[in-house]
Amino acid sequence: MPVLVMKSIRLSALAATCLAMLGAVPALAAGGGSAMSDHAGNDVGNVASLQRGARNFVNYCLGCHSAQYVRYNRLAQDLQISEQQLIDNLMFAAEKPTETMRISMRPADAERWFGVAPPDLSLIARSKGVDYVYNFLRGFYVDPSRATGVNNVMLQNAAMPHVLWELQGEQQAVFEDVNVGEGMTQKVFKEFQATSPGQLSPEEYDQFVRDTVNFLDYVAEPMQLERQRLGIGVLAFLLVFGILAYLLKQEIWKDVK
Repeated sequence: MPVLVMKSIRLSALAATCLAMLGAVPALAAGGGSAMSDHAGNDVGNVASLQRGARNFVNYCLGCHSAQYVRYNRLAQDLQISEQQLIDNLMFAAEKPTETMRISMRPADAERWFGVAPPDLSLIARSKGVDYVYNFLRGFYVDPSRATGVNNVMLQNAAMPHVLWELQGEQQAVFEDVNVGEGMTQKVFKEFQATSPGQLSPEEYDQFVRDTVNFLDYVAEPMQLERQRLGIGVLAFLLVFGILAYLLKQEIWKDVK
């Protein structure tokens, strides 16, 4: 099983994530048109992906975003890592493995500093959907009119800066005017055009985001794989029991016309 290899936490990236607003309004492009609709294609059964996603979350998100509904020791169990690996690689904001993934920043302070407290991300994958989060993290584009210098096609005027810009690079969003009837048009997102490359290729960045989304999908319901396995067993039992019950009924009522 692969071992987690962690990067050092970037303080600047962690400070920037304090402005994040992942779940504020529905996904709309400029003018109200449809935005990105790519599928995340994540797999919570992929332990290696979950390990990489945990690394990404701790290094780039946990400075300001908590995941308070999951405990570190449960994380170690499901990600198949030892307690020492957990302590060395993931527990930068906790003292005991039994603690939940909380942050030291107080919500009242965050709201005073940034205007809004960064949301807890424990249930973001369930509330917004994994495809939304996947496209959100890929949907930043250069917008000089914004204080952060960027905007997002999935959430116009998002307060969150593009904390992964060094990895993805910078890109421009291309919008086109679409006729909506009665001589009215609205701008709808068409495509991105890269303006400067990042440290990762587009394919590598997509995988980076997919691993992160995979981890958030797991965090939203750590029991989902066990629930699915249990569901398959229950359905198999009901199927066998149903066949036996039918055969028994046929035997009992075979002489009744």
